[in-house]
Amino acid sequence: MSKYKAGISYHQWEIEQLRSDGAFAVECLKVALESLDDPEERGGSLLMLRALAEAYGGLGKIAAKAGISRESLYRSLSPKGNPTMKTLIAVITSMGLRLSVVEKDAVAKKRTRSKTTRKAA
Repeated sequence: MSKYKAGISYHQWEIEQLRSDGAFAVECLKVALESLDDPEERGGSLLMLRALAEAYGGLGKIAAKAGISRESLYRSLSPKGNPTMKTLIAVITSMGLRLSVVEKDAVAKKRTRSKTTRKAA
């Protein structure tokens, strides 16, 4: 009987990818924040925010930097969570990032160009 080498969970792999590739982490954050207003996608977006917090030092460390309790952060970033804008900004700032705003039309145009470029390639 052969023995298989134990692998890592998808969650652990995801955390490692987010830690090792800052540009990927930022893009994931952008998509997560854009999807928060869609009720069908909100749970996944909050879980991505939780994964990002884990990748950027862990929920305990991020919560302490953000000035909120670890339990509150776990609740806020759960699939049924409902974080306030204050919590989101505190968490993002604690990760060494900042929140910015762009026109909705500018984002749609950028996505359309990206899809066109990918199809051409």
